[in-house]
Amino acid sequence: MSDIAGKGCEVLVPYEERKPLQEIERSITKRYRKHIWSKFVKAVKDFKLVEDGDKVAVAVSGGKDSILMAKLFQELKRHGQMNFELEFIAMDPGYHPDIKKLLIDNCEYLNIPIHIFESGIFDVVDKIAQDYPCYMCARMRRGSLYNKAKELGCNKLALGHHFNDVIETTLLNVLYSGNYKTMMPKLKSTNFEGLELIRPLYYVHEDYIKRFIQNSGIWPLNCACMVAAEKIGNKRYEIKDLIESLKKNFKDVEKSIFRSAQNVNMDSILGWEKGGEDYSFLDFYDKE
Repeated sequence: MSDIAGKGCEVLVPYEERKPLQEIERSITKRYRKHIWSKFVKAVKDFKLVEDGDKVAVAVSGGKDSILMAKLFQELKRHGQMNFELEFIAMDPGYHPDIKKLLIDNCEYLNIPIHIFESGIFDVVDKIAQDYPCYMCARMRRGSLYNKAKELGCNKLALGHHFNDVIETTLLNVLYSGNYKTMMPKLKSTNFEGLELIRPLYYVHEDYIKRFIQNSGIWPLNCACMVAAEKIGNKRYEIKDLIESLKKNFKDVEKSIFRSAQNVNMDSILGWEKGGEDYSFLDFYDKE
C-alpha cells in the first residue's frame, strides 16, 4: 500500500484497473452473492433495518465499507421488493483537496449521487480534544451525519460497520472497558427525535469487503487521524491481531464472539444496566 496526500488515506489497488461500472454492480449479486449480497439482505430482514416508507440516509465516507454499502442499497432498491427512498451523504471533515477530489471521483464513477457537506471537524478536534481526539471526532461525525439526515427528511441513517467491527467492539469493551456491550444492528437516536441508526453490513465479513473493492479496482479512503494514532495507538488493531492468533487454534472463534451477545444467560450475570438503572443479581436472589 502507498500513502497519498491527506489524513491517513491508503490506496489498495492501481487506479487504472477500475472495472466497468456494470461489471462491478453485477458482481454484487453474482460473484459475491453468498458472502456479501445474501448477508446484507439477511441483516435487513432479520433486524427490520429497512421497511416500506423509509427514507434512508446512507453515510458515504469514501472508505471501502461505505462504498460497498452504497452500492448494496442501490441494488436493494433496484430489486423493488420494498418501497423506500435513498439519500447519499458524504461529510468532509477537513480533507486535503486531493482526497476530497478522489472521494467525489469515486462516487461519480460508481454512480453514487452524494450530497457532500463540510463540517471542519478535524480542525475543531485538533483544538479542543488533543488528549481524546478519537472519542470527540467520532461523536462529532455522528452528530453531523444525523443533522444532515434530518435536514434531508430521512428517518434512518445507515453506517458501514461490518461483522468484524461488531466482534472487535465486543472484545474492546470486555478487555479495555470492563463491561459487556456489543455494537447493535440498529438503535434510536437520543438527540435527534425520529431518527434511527442502522448497520446493514452487520453480517458481512471485512475480508469479502476488501476482495470486492480490490476486484473492482477502486481506491478507497481510509480516513484515520494520524495525530491520534501517534498519540494513543489503535487498540482495535491489537484486538484484530488477538482474534487472528485465537483463530489458529479455534477457527470458529469469531462466530463464538458474535453469538455471545445473543446468548446472554441473565441467571449467570453479576450485574447489568437497563434503562439507565443499575441492577445486581442480589436484587433478585431471594425472590426466586
